[in-house]
Amino acid sequence: MESQVVLARSLQIGVVASRSGLTVKTIRFYCDEGLIQPSSRSEGGYRLFDEAVVVELGLVRTLRAMELPLADVRQILEARRSGACTCRDLKARIRRKAGEISEKITAMQNLEAELFALLNSWETCGGRTPAPPTPVLVTAER
Repeated sequence: MESQVVLARSLQIGVVASRSGLTVKTIRFYCDEGLIQPSSRSEGGYRLFDEAVVVELGLVRTLRAMELPLADVRQILEARRSGACTCRDLKARIRRKAGEISEKITAMQNLEAELFALLNSWETCGGRTPAPPTPVLVTAER
């Protein structure tokens, strides 16, 4: 009867995928990489998870969206699970990432301006089409 209680609170990977917005394949990958762990296995060997994994996967999604390497994500998750405060480190990483994003935005805005300038230079040509090549007459020597 105890195992039925555990199974009733456990979530199948498809449910975790639905709740987290990730694919089953991605969740399996994160398991294989050691970011998350199933709480148990079903009698058929399927991975079962606690509700807490959905929250952790939300954090993983956020950290990966910041393009943090998996090793850093793992370190943050481990610190969070142990209760060690990583606020200062995480804030510093977020600030660095925000700076990188700001630089990318500036670069993209510059590229956009260059592209519009290029388009405008084409529009000012009046829509002329190049003249067809002049035929060259070849005369045979006698």
